[in-house]
Amino acid sequence: MKKLPYGISNYEELVEDGYYYVDKTQYIEKLENLPEKRILFLRPRKFGKTLFTSTLENYYDIKKEDKFEKLYGNTYIGKNPTKLKNSYNILKFNFSGIDTANEETTIKGFKEKVTISIDSFVQKYNLDFYVNPELTAEGLLSSLIEAFKIQKSNEKIYVIIDEYDHFANELLGFNTSQFKNLVSKNGKIRKWYEILKEGTESVIDRIFITGVAPITLDSLTSGFNISSDKTQDERFNEMMGFTEEELKKLMNNQNIENEKQEELLPIMKENYDGYKFSLYGKEKIYNSNMCLYFLKDYKSFGRIPDQLIDVNIASDYTKLGKMLSLCKGEEREKVIEKTVSGEGIVSEIRQKFNPAMEFTETDLISMLYYLGYLTIAGEEVGYPKLEIPNNVMKEIYSDYFLKILKEEINIEISDNYTEIAREIALEGKIDKIIEMLSKYLKNLSNRDYVKFDEKYIKLIFYCIAMNLKIFRLKSEMEIQRKYPDILLIPKDQTKGYKGVMIEFKYLKKEEAKKLKEKQKEAKKQIEEYAEFEEIKEIKNIYKYTVVAVNDEIYVEKI
Repeated sequence: MKKLPYGISNYEELVEDGYYYVDKTQYIEKLENLPEKRILFLRPRKFGKTLFTSTLENYYDIKKEDKFEKLYGNTYIGKNPTKLKNSYNILKFNFSGIDTANEETTIKGFKEKVTISIDSFVQKYNLDFYVNPELTAEGLLSSLIEAFKIQKSNEKIYVIIDEYDHFANELLGFNTSQFKNLVSKNGKIRKWYEILKEGTESVIDRIFITGVAPITLDSLTSGFNISSDKTQDERFNEMMGFTEEELKKLMNNQNIENEKQEELLPIMKENYDGYKFSLYGKEKIYNSNMCLYFLKDYKSFGRIPDQLIDVNIASDYTKLGKMLSLCKGEEREKVIEKTVSGEGIVSEIRQKFNPAMEFTETDLISMLYYLGYLTIAGEEVGYPKLEIPNNVMKEIYSDYFLKILKEEINIEISDNYTEIAREIALEGKIDKIIEMLSKYLKNLSNRDYVKFDEKYIKLIFYCIAMNLKIFRLKSEMEIQRKYPDILLIPKDQTKGYKGVMIEFKYLKKEEAKKLKEKQKEAKKQIEEYAEFEEIKEIKNIYKYTVVAVNDEIYVEKI
């Protein structure tokens, strides 16, 4: 049994310290065999991008030739080496962690990252080169290329850029004008990429760039229009993240018995699986970091983690939610409502866009795909159909939907989810969750009732219920078949916790006289659903009808 590689992104360290490696080295061969030499590959946060760039770095590094067998002997590429192995000087940049407080700190941070990488490169490959602190980032790169041409005329450079867009993601969250200045025609970042492009005419042979979203590409394109985007290429759909087969092999290595795997896999599948990045991709992908977090806790304590999402990952996703505000008003709300309700969206996925300019609905949908909030679930009339990939993303979505709803109605609603969960679990009552729902409805302005219907009421309730961590939430919206509107099932049914089943109806104010009729209709449906075998299997289930008449809510226990 090998150690779980949670938080390990250095390939050499991973191998030498005895961590388990999910072998992705067959993709080194696939990348090398492409006709294109300058590759862009985007994936959401925490999908193993940095580890993959480290795998490339160690494989191609001319200085690591004597360690090739040790590092790659047990991998696909070790048994099937390519002609270019250990043949490059590796110049690697990582642009995460730059201080984006303002334009000045961003430029300073960018230059510091460039300086550190170039200094490391000079030391490693014994170049006679002075890293002049007076030079700009683009000046340093240009000077380095010239020095390399003279001193190592028979060798080539492989440039690897990790998190190329990280500083831009951060900056766009609060200052699009500064972002625009940095990537404009005379911007410092764009100038740097122009120098990088010039280097491909001499000593830079290959480039591999990773990041999350193509938000800077439109601005940089005239300065750097040589990369080939393989983000949606089906040949590389499974290059990062885990397939189910890879996850099972990892669990086998951890000596998790098959019977236990049968218990754990459905939970991991529901919460971490579901990603497909190519319309023609063969398999859905698990978020690798989330799987490793889950298994680390399970191995440490012998139980399923109470929190199914790593707090480090959650913070990454939620802070990126700031970027969604680039699309204003009804367009943003319409997209969020459709996706949270489970409808899905049919849309093209833009390969590049510039949020400093106009940010359209299609740009927003594309951004949600790149960030991992949406994934390709199918195809309709030749376009991808995008849906929320898994339960973890639904939770993050639900939080975001309630947040923008609160902003819209300009009120603070206390999130007493613990009290709500206790009331339902211990007493089977829904008074507190209905009270929270009522606060939302009563504070929405009259104009909002135009879009009010049963589905919208359910959507708000659904987003509140997603925060009740001890329950599994099943929804008719979610599975699109004859089923109760909302079903809250205790995750641990051995503790005697109660569950609830709710049928919703909605009436406009002028239809209030139909209240009894609607309640009767909802009651009949609840009683029909209660006869389903899968409902009968749920112990201690409490049944309710909820009818909203405008902003008044009427609850009846069945």
